[in-house]
Amino acid sequence: MSTTESTAVTRETTLTSVDPATGEVIATHPIADEAAVHAAVAEARRAAATWGSLSFADRKRHLLRWSSRIVARADEFCDLIHTENGKPRDDAFLELMLALEHIKWAASNAEKVLKTKKVSPGALMSNFAAYIEQRPLGVVGVIGPWNYPVYTPNGSIGYALAAGNTVVFKPSEYSTGIGNFLAQLFAEANPELPDGVFVTINGYGETGAALVRADIDKIAFTGSAATGKKIMAAAAERLTPVLLECGGKDAVIVAADADIKAAADAVAYGATMNSGQTCAGVERVYVDRSISDEFVAEVKRILTDIHPGSDDKASYGPMTMPSQIDVVRRHIEDALKNGGKAVLGGPESIKGPYIEPVVLVDVDENSAAVREETFGPTVTIRTVSGVDEAVELANDSTFGLGSSVYSRKQGLEIARRLKAGATSVNSVLGFAAISALPFGGHRDSGIGRIHGAPGLLEFTEPHSIAVQRFAIPGMALMSYTRTERTMKLLRRVVPLLHGRHK
Repeated sequence: MSTTESTAVTRETTLTSVDPATGEVIATHPIADEAAVHAAVAEARRAAATWGSLSFADRKRHLLRWSSRIVARADEFCDLIHTENGKPRDDAFLELMLALEHIKWAASNAEKVLKTKKVSPGALMSNFAAYIEQRPLGVVGVIGPWNYPVYTPNGSIGYALAAGNTVVFKPSEYSTGIGNFLAQLFAEANPELPDGVFVTINGYGETGAALVRADIDKIAFTGSAATGKKIMAAAAERLTPVLLECGGKDAVIVAADADIKAAADAVAYGATMNSGQTCAGVERVYVDRSISDEFVAEVKRILTDIHPGSDDKASYGPMTMPSQIDVVRRHIEDALKNGGKAVLGGPESIKGPYIEPVVLVDVDENSAAVREETFGPTVTIRTVSGVDEAVELANDSTFGLGSSVYSRKQGLEIARRLKAGATSVNSVLGFAAISALPFGGHRDSGIGRIHGAPGLLEFTEPHSIAVQRFAIPGMALMSYTRTERTMKLLRRVVPLLHGRHK
């Protein structure tokens, strides 16, 4: 995903939020310097004692109150998302809906996933009882993205809170107002809670770096692989664990037996929704030769009538981060320079903050448009000789986040061959809307998982407890009173337990 962090060191004291469509100033926010960051973390540390000691039922009640507050002010929230992020209000509402689903799942399933579990001690330790507890980490720092400024960071915020942690959240400098409003609604819904359960700090990369260096117990980051590596290196100074979601170059395989119209509709939407600024959307497609012409024609037909804008009729909005426009332009020009053909759009599709859909075919697999994350409303489509070639090309990437497969009969089989953190069969992004499914990737796509049971476990640490219920005479194995008779018995028992397998 394109970086959410400005790498330039700034001495400014305020951050200005602007409308990406018009450049108009929306609001200004104070920038948190290192002292302010440490103060926020200290406040969260104090609140952790209260929040972490609550029962699962009490935390669920507070989280669901938060959800209700979000619903009550959804229209206002959607207007803010539209203004500061640029996406259409309907897309903003869908984002809130998905975030609410995940808050409910985390709140409702935290006890089931994290409650103390009794495990077998084994034959040789049968006089013991054994338990695994999942303890909250304490204070979790979250650095969020601008493309899905509520849904994506909530995968860390909501799950960390449900697991009993407090959260210090630095929203992207491109969605600061949105992040602050999210935290404000939590406080409004739960006035009896101490300050610091969920707080925000505002700023650029310097503020995020200060959060990584602070006395936190885990850092969860969404952004570019390059910034993720810097965060991981900085976190290593204190051995702070990291959760990194660093984007993808997501592939779609369209097999010979696919429903062509359904696949084309999904690819057209997945490649351009949110202006293509979707880390697990659609960036490259591998389609079987037997249906390639029909498929490309259908994608082109659909996208010919799709246009960006800021009005209520627009299919998607402006590019949120201005510098990303240059990346999209470079990828398009590089694809055409290296033998690719634009069947829809081209460099002329870039019109200020808006980019019309661009469909590129026969692009060299070594070009930037195929190897690097574009993060714009473009898609590359390559004809392949069959599923084997499609799988090989889809897996030939430094990324491994999302993927999709279209096939009437082989969908699940093909999905299992893909090196990705998540795969949708006969859909795009289906996994993102299913709260029980973990989300994340590997290689340059990051480390760790949000959502589902793994997403709750990410924000806890296991504590193992062994309780001796009674002593066995003559079997004091961990004592200097151990006898030779005991060892002789063990030498007879161990082969019976472990030595008969062939």
